[in-house]
Amino acid sequence: MPTEVRPVAVLPKVQPKAWLERLRARAAEAKPESGWTPSQGLAAVVRKEFADNVSGWRMVILVLLLLVTGVGSLYTAAQTIRTVVEATEAIPNFVFLRLFTGGSAQLPPLTSFMTFLAPLLGIALGFDAICGEQNRRTLSRILAQPIHRDAVINGKFLAGLLSIALTFAALLLGVGGLGLLMLGVPPTGDELLRLVAYGVLTIVYVAFWLALAILFSVVFQNAATSALASIAVWLFFSVFWDMVVGLAAGQDQIGLAIWLSRLSPGYLYSEAMVTLLTPTVRTLGPVTLEQVLGALEGVLPVGQSLLLIWPQAVGLVALTAICFAISYILFMRREIRA
Repeated sequence: MPTEVRPVAVLPKVQPKAWLERLRARAAEAKPESGWTPSQGLAAVVRKEFADNVSGWRMVILVLLLLVTGVGSLYTAAQTIRTVVEATEAIPNFVFLRLFTGGSAQLPPLTSFMTFLAPLLGIALGFDAICGEQNRRTLSRILAQPIHRDAVINGKFLAGLLSIALTFAALLLGVGGLGLLMLGVPPTGDELLRLVAYGVLTIVYVAFWLALAILFSVVFQNAATSALASIAVWLFFSVFWDMVVGLAAGQDQIGLAIWLSRLSPGYLYSEAMVTLLTPTVRTLGPVTLEQVLGALEGVLPVGQSLLLIWPQAVGLVALTAICFAISYILFMRREIRA
């Protein structure tokens, strides 16, 4: 019995370009009808967290604390400037910047308060960012919505960063306005640029503590433990790190002491802040007596001061990126159950 020969179907050749177009068309058809995109999920998280931060009592209390210390330091600096002007009958150079760097024996300058108290704002905004959602059992509900997991942690960090930027922008504008009313001397263009750079530097410095607090909120499941860990790191670098550097470097090894001190984010911020708000600072390293005697007196332009603090600013940005990257990786790999 002869076998029936069936014709073999020949598949048409598909060009790579046509295949790519078909894949894109299918991907477009697979999108939900609502048009929800990952960027919209991130924006929703940022709006919600920013509203919670601005209306929360913890931020109100910390802003009032910074405002009270700022007004007190401003009043002390203005009185000191008036005393100097009455004694010398001449207005000193960069008088507007002296409102932020001037102080007295009773009250330190505003910049010292910022170095010590500003990290508390970042810690307060981030210590319960993730573990607080887990304790309230709302994290699984958020992820059940059309919101990607990375949008949650990115949105919380961006909302905290926006809250910090708004707080310090308002604080600098308020202090500058009061100083203008008390002294009657407007700031120059050089002083305005230095104050803007100082504000950006302060935001980056507080953003590091925000990223560190978010990292602890991912590592620990209890908000109290996360807050204690963040405050412990803050106290260690603010109070005890100078003692550790003094014991490790001794009296003679000045270069080693400066290198160890620069491992502290607060020291990096202080170096950059002093260089920005004191235009007469021309170097940040140790100098010899011959170099001091041979140096020319004068002030640095804004561009040269920014170049001088560039390593400190990059160091603060790198520390912030490292802390947030670690918290991002740990959060993305965590198993979250309902």
